[in-house]
Amino acid sequence: MSPVQTMVRYEDAVIRKFTAMTVVWGIVGMLVGVWIAAEMAWPQLNMNIPWLTFSRLRPLHTNAVIFAFGGSALFATSYWCAQRTCRTALFMPKLAEFTFWGWQAVIVAAALTLPFGYTQGKEYAELEWPIDIMIAVVWVAYAVVFFGTIAKRTVSHIYVANWFFGAYILAVALLHIVNSAAVPIVWAGHPWFTLTHSYSAYGGATDAMVQWWYGHNAVGFFLTAGFLGMMYYFVPKQAGRPIYSYRLSVVHFWALIAIYMWAGPHHLMYTALPDWVQSLGMVFSLILLAPSWGGMINGIMTLSGAWHKLREDPILKFLIVSLSFYGMSTFEGPMMSIKTVNALTHYTDWVIGHVHSGALGWVAMITIGSIYALVPAAFGKPAMYSVKAINLHFWLATLGTVLYITAMWSAGLMQGLMWRATQPDGTLTYSFIESVAASHPFYIARLLGGLTFFSGMLVMAWNVWRTIAGSAPKAAPVVAEAQA
Repeated sequence: MSPVQTMVRYEDAVIRKFTAMTVVWGIVGMLVGVWIAAEMAWPQLNMNIPWLTFSRLRPLHTNAVIFAFGGSALFATSYWCAQRTCRTALFMPKLAEFTFWGWQAVIVAAALTLPFGYTQGKEYAELEWPIDIMIAVVWVAYAVVFFGTIAKRTVSHIYVANWFFGAYILAVALLHIVNSAAVPIVWAGHPWFTLTHSYSAYGGATDAMVQWWYGHNAVGFFLTAGFLGMMYYFVPKQAGRPIYSYRLSVVHFWALIAIYMWAGPHHLMYTALPDWVQSLGMVFSLILLAPSWGGMINGIMTLSGAWHKLREDPILKFLIVSLSFYGMSTFEGPMMSIKTVNALTHYTDWVIGHVHSGALGWVAMITIGSIYALVPAAFGKPAMYSVKAINLHFWLATLGTVLYITAMWSAGLMQGLMWRATQPDGTLTYSFIESVAASHPFYIARLLGGLTFFSGMLVMAWNVWRTIAGSAPKAAPVVAEAQA
């Protein structure tokens, strides 16, 4: 489709800032991940310093890679996509600027408080209540900017990528507010204690259910729907072809949105949760396979007739391989929700392998590919500084991911089998510490995988820096593009 010559000056300054911080936080978050992987192999690395222990650094790692690295990428790409597909500048650009500084402030606050133990102790939502309020304020501002941009569009159609971005913004707001409901512990004369100590507004099994309703849907909307918005814009754009099936993309959207909210209980199999709730989570998890694979097929088949581009375009390699990992992870997840499979895999390192198959293979790779596509356009450069460096990064990322998840799958299967092995008299064959000792070689392999992936991020940082520093940035583009 030929560009429509509509004069629009896009607001790209905030996008450039979020893009640069995506790379910075990616390195920081993955460096922490490498360190705690090393601690799993050699626990003495914490040097008996409380804020260097695995239990303190692990939530810092998850927040850094999900909300700092992934979140910054989502802000950048959603702002970029909304402007280009709506052919209009961002709504309230100063508020968009606030979302950048507000989000970075939230990330820094998390980086300072989590290692020192100021936490609610909840999976993926460990921050204390003042920071939770900061997140809510920034997120409302984000929604105003994004949906305001959609409302002032100069075309009637809303491209499907914006549907996914919009759904992720709304769902994350709902999830965050409900799960973060907390009661501050008031201690007269100690205001700092009150600011940093609270307990959940829920109790017992209800708290667990709310936590995993949030936890799984944070994966479903922050780490899936948001990045599918990225995919639906950058895959067709980079391939130079329309999306394979627009009808399938609409079906994919509504099916995913309708089903994902119900799958959370599969994290709580064989617990105090009512059995019917566990079964409901399993059934909806299995149904979820269909829309997930529909999206994967739609993205990969966009290259129909253009497969030769994979030989010459390493950015497309990142985007398409990420979809392959998305398909693999969204097959593995429903299978692991089946109760009999769950009995073998849950609480083992198989779960860690599954998580990183999605986190490194899907989320990180689609982000890296999108950032490589975005950097030259956002900074007014003709192309990335080094295509060879992108190719090197692709192979480091792919090999690192495969080594990591293979190590964890192997460790998890071994652990599950050791834990359920019994003697003829019914006693356990192995103690728990024996399974930990047997896992040690796999922890070293996991560390090597993480180091390989991390080294690719360093290559990316060098390439992005050389691209940006190559010459002074050109003025923001003034011609609105046709919709992808």
